[in-house]
Amino acid sequence: MNHYQAPVDDLLFVLQQVLDAPAQWQALPAYAQVDAGLMAQVLQEAAKFVDEVVAPLSRTGDEVGAQWHQGAVTMPPGFKEAYQAFWQAGWPSLSAAPEDGGQGLPAVLAQVLYEMLSAANHGWTMAPGLLHGAYECIKHHASDALQSQYLRKVASGEWLATMCLTEPHAGSDLGLVRTKAVAQPDGSFALSGTKIFISGGEHDLTDNIVHLVLARLPDAPAGPKGLSLFLVPKFYPDGSRSEVHCERIEEKMGLHASPTCVMRFDQAVSWLVGEPGKGLAAMFVMMNAARLHVALQGVGLLDAAWQKAHAYAHERRQMRAPVRQAGTEPADLIAQHPAVRRMLDTQRAWVDGARVLAYTTALELDRIQHAQGPAKEAAQRWCALVTPVMKAVCTHQAFHGGSDCLQVLGGHGYVREWGVEQIVRDARVAMIYEGTNEIQAIDLLVRKVLPDGGMALGALLDGLLHDLPQAAGARVEQLRALTHSVLKAAAQDATLPYRVADDYLRALGLVLLDWAWWRIRRALHNPSPEQAQRWLAPAQALDQWVLPEFEMRCAIITQQCARPASVSV
Repeated sequence: MNHYQAPVDDLLFVLQQVLDAPAQWQALPAYAQVDAGLMAQVLQEAAKFVDEVVAPLSRTGDEVGAQWHQGAVTMPPGFKEAYQAFWQAGWPSLSAAPEDGGQGLPAVLAQVLYEMLSAANHGWTMAPGLLHGAYECIKHHASDALQSQYLRKVASGEWLATMCLTEPHAGSDLGLVRTKAVAQPDGSFALSGTKIFISGGEHDLTDNIVHLVLARLPDAPAGPKGLSLFLVPKFYPDGSRSEVHCERIEEKMGLHASPTCVMRFDQAVSWLVGEPGKGLAAMFVMMNAARLHVALQGVGLLDAAWQKAHAYAHERRQMRAPVRQAGTEPADLIAQHPAVRRMLDTQRAWVDGARVLAYTTALELDRIQHAQGPAKEAAQRWCALVTPVMKAVCTHQAFHGGSDCLQVLGGHGYVREWGVEQIVRDARVAMIYEGTNEIQAIDLLVRKVLPDGGMALGALLDGLLHDLPQAAGARVEQLRALTHSVLKAAAQDATLPYRVADDYLRALGLVLLDWAWWRIRRALHNPSPEQAQRWLAPAQALDQWVLPEFEMRCAIITQQCARPASVSV
């Protein structure tokens, strides 16, 4: 019933008081003019657009859904008008370079915008969600001719874009891709194949759609090293339509407003993006940008579910609570019951801490783009290690924590009236796309921690220790020792890292969450009564209900390290 309201005060508190983002930006020449006033103005205007234009469309989008008819997709009522207003107001180009028609603002502000949008209307936000990644891919890998035709249109959001990877037989294993591209005399390629799970593959939001497609040249070797990237639009510059067809849209558990398309390419005229055989490198520009975006989807969706649960708990009156909290609220509000307070405060702890981590990661992305030397190296290390953690942890919590928020409403949560069941349904897919959470865990432990003997992770942990008191520092050292145990055991059992990767990622995520909350506590060194009321309960929930999981994860990993080496059969 109640629409999501963008929590501007919380967002600004994290950016300004906890992270001192304006000072970090002003240390980079590209953002020397971005101050606290500009930051506040951008986020306040963004919140106004989200609250007034996008949020009210969420329930209609879920109930009506995207509609397919003879290859064409019609979006739910109000979606097209909202999207046209969105791009014409300049929101998609927030962090794009000025020379490409963008506003040249920090990536953090764009990420915060998409957190708000995802919380307000996840289905609608799927449409522009890949724009920034497509923009970066075209900017850094496409030819001058392609850039002149497509870059500014994608940067502005006037044209939307897709990322076409998955095929019916090739999901996470992209080396199995069979889509073919055959060179033509004029330098173009004829692209043929079928792609599935293509978000926004067809719609009526924009006049054109730019498809970025992984395919294989005829002489390409098998496996991922044989893949190249191609661009094929829905409409060519002369107005003719490409041989790209939407065969159907999937019927899904959630995200009914987002058309998930089966796309068929019938010798569609396309152009190579980047070098032959290096399509994955070009595509990963999109995927890495998307993974932080998906993490913030998780933060936003959990915040939206919490808002509904919190509002309900302060309206619903049932039996008298056994112990009443200090204050003037009636004792029979369910918000007074310890079980309900535990659920609400625990999810609030996750939202607040994850927001600090996600914004820190976005700040590091800005530093990668504009800093030099050790600062850039540290930023690259942070993003490489923390991005898979954020993607997995935040999306896991969006679904499971969102389910806890639904529990607060009881039977009313299970029906549509309050909208929290839609959030739970919509959130589930975020644990799957842009690399499943299990793949994120393998990426972290097998590809990033173990190959260098844990050196990069050790440097990250050293940085965390500077901000932590001794008690929390002990947890960091425990993770460091555990990493060495995994390294030693993995030398004898090659399957061990794959078995414990999920537990390891979760343990690192909890260490990072603890660090984030110490940053929050430091910013609240002399809190006002209002601040104490706002932040004390989730801080206590973190210590009581969240961080104890760390010991459990460590115990699981330690037990696995002590097992005899696996024997292949």
